[in-house]
Amino acid sequence: MRFDKSIRKFNKHHSEITKRWLKRQDRDPFVHQARAEGFRSRAVYKLQEIQQKYGLLRSGTVVLDLGAAPGSWTQWCVHQGCHVVAVDRLSMDPLTGATVVCADLQDDDAQAVIHTALAGRTPQVILSDMAPNTTGHRATDHLQVMALCDLVLSWALIMLPVGGCMVMKSFDGAETQAFLTACRGHFDRVSRYKPEASRKESSEFYIIAQGFRGTPPKDNAS
Repeated sequence: MRFDKSIRKFNKHHSEITKRWLKRQDRDPFVHQARAEGFRSRAVYKLQEIQQKYGLLRSGTVVLDLGAAPGSWTQWCVHQGCHVVAVDRLSMDPLTGATVVCADLQDDDAQAVIHTALAGRTPQVILSDMAPNTTGHRATDHLQVMALCDLVLSWALIMLPVGGCMVMKSFDGAETQAFLTACRGHFDRVSRYKPEASRKESSEFYIIAQGFRGTPPKDNAS
């Protein structure tokens, strides 16, 4: 009986969370705008603001969109005339004008799969709007998103050409400054930016890294 009561309490708690989320979505003008304009999520307007401020994308830009599902960033890049490879470990509906790859970025064969999808092109911009499944505990969520940021940076060091750019989501917290410093070791300009489309109560912001200096050659000295 105690177990049954715990299950009911757990389900009731999560039902309330779902109700609050649905109410928030219903009140959100960006949600309604995304539906009206045919975008898969409100996140598209965050990228739109980043583009307006930093001008990273133009027609013909080769973009690698990491953690792309459900695909609104990919959609918007395609609308700008970019060549996009969208990668996610979750299944994502196809998008005309983009190459969609189902792969886990931590798998050993992911690099080969993505290189095949790029078909000889080199990504000039790496995007990531990835976020963990949040717990509501800010310190925990921050550490989880920083692990994703480390993953995206590692891909940028492998894939970007000299002069390339990287955009990634992060949550503010104790490790933020150290990570920004690490990025500055590889890029000429590193900024943090919170778009208007980000919810005010959220600790999320975006790291904009421009002017990749290239991966230094390995020291072969014995």
